[in-house]
Amino acid sequence: MAAPRPTVPRKVLGRLSLPERTFVADALRTETVGGVLLLVAAVTALIWVNIPALHDSYESVSHFHFGPEALGLHLSVAHWAADGLLAVFFFVAGIELKRELVAGDLRDPRAAALPVVAALCGMAVPALVYTLTNVTGGGSLQGWAVPTATDIAFALAVLAVIGTSLPSALRAFLLTLAVVDDLFAILIIAVFFTGSIDFAALGGAVVGLAVFWLLLRKGVRGWYVYVPLALVIWGLMYNSGVHATIAGVAMGLMLRCHRHEGEEHSPGEHIEHLVRPLSAGLAVPLFALFSAGVAVSGGALGDVFTKPETLGVVLGLVVGKAVGIFGGTWLTARFTRASLSEDLEWADVFAVATLAGIGFTVSLLIGELAFDGDAVLTEEAKAAVLTGSLIAATLATVLLKVRNAKYRKLCEAEERDEDLDGIPDIYEQDDPAYHLRMAAIHEGKAAEHRRIAEEKAAERRAVAQVPGGAGAEDDRPA
Repeated sequence: MAAPRPTVPRKVLGRLSLPERTFVADALRTETVGGVLLLVAAVTALIWVNIPALHDSYESVSHFHFGPEALGLHLSVAHWAADGLLAVFFFVAGIELKRELVAGDLRDPRAAALPVVAALCGMAVPALVYTLTNVTGGGSLQGWAVPTATDIAFALAVLAVIGTSLPSALRAFLLTLAVVDDLFAILIIAVFFTGSIDFAALGGAVVGLAVFWLLLRKGVRGWYVYVPLALVIWGLMYNSGVHATIAGVAMGLMLRCHRHEGEEHSPGEHIEHLVRPLSAGLAVPLFALFSAGVAVSGGALGDVFTKPETLGVVLGLVVGKAVGIFGGTWLTARFTRASLSEDLEWADVFAVATLAGIGFTVSLLIGELAFDGDAVLTEEAKAAVLTGSLIAATLATVLLKVRNAKYRKLCEAEERDEDLDGIPDIYEQDDPAYHLRMAAIHEGKAAEHRRIAEEKAAERRAVAQVPGGAGAEDDRPA
């Protein structure tokens, strides 16, 4: 009877596969640039609103209506940004999630369990913190979902600004958390923030999605086919009463994200590469510009910590997110008998969990939906989201800076490519060809050092043999 095969202990937040690392690096590069634009847009909105001479112009632009009224799409600029541009953001999120589940490292259910459980706990605990705060304080429970979302672009912008060298495994964990988070956020929006439904429009949207799926399966190509169809689906979804961003995530999930033989990139990867810059560089910053415009004053900031609704949002983002994500990660490792990667400490996981408390884009969107009809509470919820995100960013900055020297060494090891073949050496340790290349490199360096040593020795001998040179008797002191 054959001996049982020894099981290799699974690592939590271990090294990514090379294809996954490459994809994550490309995605994060775009998101980081978009995150910086997001920060600029948010700061611009705050300045625009809080300068008295400019305040009215912000309101005028934000509430300016345009669009075909006959189609039910005569919307304000702010409304177009929230329902239209964010559909592009959720379209990309849908593609990301599909790719992770069918072609990325998450296609292994054991690997997928960690970010999914961490994301769920990172949404449930903030909602619980908000609920407890408002039950004890006598506030409204309508905003329970506001602190449940993580803004990956804002988080990456913070990393870019503070200059921390976060290892790729932790960055990928943060990215995957945010993607799963976005999916559940859109489900929350669909289930809890959908009022009356126009079933005719919803049926039309479903038919449009079915046509979209069939065209993809038939291999039909051409943006001129899919873009008009996507706009029709979006318009029908909006008029159905279901939040229009649902259309974006549904179409993203339909794209094929696994490669056929001979394909360098799957259709989903190709389209994501094209659309992600539009999402990160235009859609999300414009949404932030027309959603982050909150009048800030000493009294308003004081109210954030005194009203149960706003205090619940702040505590949910700062405390709930950190405790939920860290606890979910620790429990997953504990009950699956996995061990944390030897390169990391649990303090690193807690720092990333704290960074995930930056809930900007989707939190602002849910705040507008949760307190719809109460303009004062909507603005106060926005102020709470901004305050909570700022506190979470500050705490994460301190925690990450403490370990930055360690992170820098890990990143240098991940990037090292001594044989100059374009693949980091750390991924080639089991490749005999790599070791042969390195042996040739070291032999070449040794030969060069021997040559230099021989030249130096010859020079010293020549100097010693020259009359009056170093070592001659005449050089002795008198």
